[in-house]
Amino acid sequence: MTEAPPEHTALRARVDGELTAFVDREITQLIALDEQLTPLAEELRKATAEGKRLRAAFCYWGWRAAGQPDSTELVRAAAAMELVHAAAVVHDDIIDNSPVRRGAPTAHAALQAALTGRTGRQAGGRALAMLAGDLLMSWAGQLFLSCGLPAAYLARARPMWATLARELVAGEALEILRTGSRPRTESSLQVIRYKTAKYTVEHPLHIGGRLAGAGPALLAVFSDYGLPLGEAFQLRDDLLGVFGDPAATGKSNLDDLVGHKPTALLAETWPAATAAERRQLRALLGRRALDQDGLQQVRAIMRRTGAVGRVEELIAERAGAAIAAVARGGLPAPAERALTHLVDSAVTRTS
Repeated sequence: MTEAPPEHTALRARVDGELTAFVDREITQLIALDEQLTPLAEELRKATAEGKRLRAAFCYWGWRAAGQPDSTELVRAAAAMELVHAAAVVHDDIIDNSPVRRGAPTAHAALQAALTGRTGRQAGGRALAMLAGDLLMSWAGQLFLSCGLPAAYLARARPMWATLARELVAGEALEILRTGSRPRTESSLQVIRYKTAKYTVEHPLHIGGRLAGAGPALLAVFSDYGLPLGEAFQLRDDLLGVFGDPAATGKSNLDDLVGHKPTALLAETWPAATAAERRQLRALLGRRALDQDGLQQVRAIMRRTGAVGRVEELIAERAGAAIAAVARGGLPAPAERALTHLVDSAVTRTS
């Protein structure tokens, strides 16, 4: 991955600053209600403390691509995209029963400690984490509406929030409904599109663009760029989930396999596997007791069938489509440069 230009590093720092200030205020008010809420507050702070801030960057450059100048108020609105992501991560970890995220216990695992000595600690931890995710989503709307941009600007973008929530939930629900079923690449890509691609790239671009008053032609460019790039982002995530270094990803390589997730990686593996390999996969996928030996067996099948290479091809095709969309989009030079660099940031990564 190429080194981020100075403006990207500066934007990330500004987003971090806005998030820290907002979350500090909200946590102070939360703990003022009762100090017993401190463990919940700590998980809310942890959920918002780190990240690539890609979603905020796409929102910011959607604004700038529409010809608007730099704006502190817009950076604040863009930071709300990161609260959506934090909420989705907390909820996703509950759904997947993932024990680790970013090298630390996930919210539902950590919150069990607040219930030490009580029965139902596991269920209680999950319930507290679910409430944390709900509050994070509420905070996203709150930060967006209080960003300081004129009400008329906010009104242009507000309908996108309903679309974002609908499609994000649809993607999560489709993944649950299809987990454990026979994997198909098109079906997997549909889940990716709604669960990740849209809210990671397309929706932030559209929100930034709509805030700026972008017309249909520019919004179409954003979709031509955002959908393939968002899919490439998640396809890379799927590869890292199985083949990445846990020290870099902060997650176990076993999560997707134990969860028997309907990933494109698995969908590309299945039709090319032999009958014996399919029996082996059936015996391994979805097993809570899956260990490193089982992981190596699944990896070997994925490599032998060529699934890893085919997913890399899907990523390359989509990254190329995103770059082509920007190149023909007629965007201001700073926005074109930034969005081109963000393709590399999204797909050429180790975490």
